[in-house]
Amino acid sequence: MSSSFTSPPDQIWPPFAAGSAGDFYAGESTTPAVLGPQWPDPPAEAYRGIVGDFVDIVRPETESDPVALLIQALTFFGNCANRTSHFRVEASQHAANVNVVLVGDTAVGRKGTSESHVRRLFNLIDPQWTGTRIQSGLSSGEGLIHAVRDSSARKEPLKDKGRVTGYQDVIVDAGIDDKRLLVIESEFSSVLKVAMRAGNTLTVIVRQAWDSGTLRGMTKNCPSNATDAHISILGHIPKYELLRLMDETDCANGFANRFLWLCVRRSQELPEGGFVSDDQLEPVVRGMQGALDFARRHGELRRDDAARQLWADRYHDLSSRRPGLLGAVLGRAEAQVVRLSLLYALLDCSPVITEDHLRAAQALWKYCADSAAYIFGDALGDPTADTILAALRKAPDGMTRTDISAIFGRHRSSREIDLALISLAQQNLTRTEREGTGGRPVEKFFSVELVGNRAIEKGEPQ
Repeated sequence: MSSSFTSPPDQIWPPFAAGSAGDFYAGESTTPAVLGPQWPDPPAEAYRGIVGDFVDIVRPETESDPVALLIQALTFFGNCANRTSHFRVEASQHAANVNVVLVGDTAVGRKGTSESHVRRLFNLIDPQWTGTRIQSGLSSGEGLIHAVRDSSARKEPLKDKGRVTGYQDVIVDAGIDDKRLLVIESEFSSVLKVAMRAGNTLTVIVRQAWDSGTLRGMTKNCPSNATDAHISILGHIPKYELLRLMDETDCANGFANRFLWLCVRRSQELPEGGFVSDDQLEPVVRGMQGALDFARRHGELRRDDAARQLWADRYHDLSSRRPGLLGAVLGRAEAQVVRLSLLYALLDCSPVITEDHLRAAQALWKYCADSAAYIFGDALGDPTADTILAALRKAPDGMTRTDISAIFGRHRSSREIDLALISLAQQNLTRTEREGTGGRPVEKFFSVELVGNRAIEKGEPQ
């Protein structure tokens, strides 16, 4: 079954220009330029193979965003498999588990609707897994470890007539045999709220789960450990809640860049709803079951020659780092593309990752990167700098250092303000002018936006 989506441009990972995060995303268009990042274009090349067939079957009968169906089907599949299939990068071993957050308006974003379609599909594929290994309620790192914990034992003395003659290991907790776990949080804002509490270890354990599957608590209140854990997290959140709760700490500690962030919205209006029968899904069910059997038996995958060449061509752009909040969110681009390409190969029951698998992965990653730019914009992750930038954008006549200090009620030191202004200038988000006053010149700061690769002042005709 072929996909009906329009093909995207050949450039599947665009290099960022040396401007604001919105620089690339404004793009070269025949329509009037719009400041800032735009809603991402559909990732046409990502709709391939069995998951593409699934989206094609369901899409006419749902208001869900096709990309929400796609990414959740990939997430469910990757977790329903296990850690056997992997791709090795130096000493790191990447399995098929991914973390995803769907960002869209409450109710009309149809985030939950799309998840229901995918859950129904996998209930036909592997009802044992959907019935026991899909959970919710992320509240602490200790709780996450407990859900996939190893067995534990303690030594108890062997006695003969009251005298200790030796010791034996006694199992006190049988642990969890199935280390797969898909955590679905329809209110991901609650996860961010608990993660920000002092002493909460959730972000640390989530990073361990994504990195290696070896989970170890660092407090005496967490006696459990877990090895070979195969954890995926799927969250839903409105954009305004995400921006309100996500601070620079969450990004700086590597929590955010272990997630794929995708913009989703209602794709169409179906006043009478829609329906997909089990018979329509049967080819996808059989294909997924075969792919899962392959994934659970196969070990390490490598790229073929064509995929290696494409990876070499794209690697510099993928591994380039950008400062600011967006740069922190996109900080693991290469690893995320590796995992997505692994998923596409496993769905094809392919022992190698081909150029087609890699192109599909990069197309989907581009959508995630565009989504992150749309969501987080050009925020720097520095509250002082972001506050200054917001004030400058409301001051077309510019602001002096005295004006800037005043917006903080004189509660920011000169050094903090200076560092923030330097950061803004380095991002090409501000410019300065010196105005004569008959005495010492006054330095004024102005907001700058970028359209294409051209800097314009606030209010200047585009």
